[in-house]
Amino acid sequence: MARQSEDIEVTATREVVFMSLESTTRTMNAYFESLLNGGEFDKFFTDDVEWTTLETGDKVTGRHAVRDYIVSMHRKIFDAHPEVKKIVIGDGIAALEADFVGIHTGDFAGIAPTGAAVRVPYCVFYDVDDEGISALRAYLPIRQMMEQLQAEQTARV
Repeated sequence: MARQSEDIEVTATREVVFMSLESTTRTMNAYFESLLNGGEFDKFFTDDVEWTTLETGDKVTGRHAVRDYIVSMHRKIFDAHPEVKKIVIGDGIAALEADFVGIHTGDFAGIAPTGAAVRVPYCVFYDVDDEGISALRAYLPIRQMMEQLQAEQTARV
């Protein structure tokens, strides 16, 4: 049976601000260039930007806190980089599909550094408004990362 329009309820946790494709593309291209080349990528975040890891529900809020979280994952907990597969940009929204590739160099989810290589696929969706990137929603498989690190620990015993 087909759904009637009155059967569909849409709720949002953030106010939606229309952003043109052209403006969104400019913002996201500059952000990705800065992020991937070690620049000051946090200048593209709003003051109250929010990072959410969907698998765990963990949230990080604020320009500096989100920047520190991203840097920590790529430089302190792991020596890592994304291998970008696809980037899609629309009006006020963008998506990144990539592989997180790196070496485990710091404490992660209670696991001491193993020196193990990790590779997991992930996606991040970005909300963009006229002030910058206001939200990042990461579909990052934390359990899969932990399984790879635990397998390395078991192999060493």
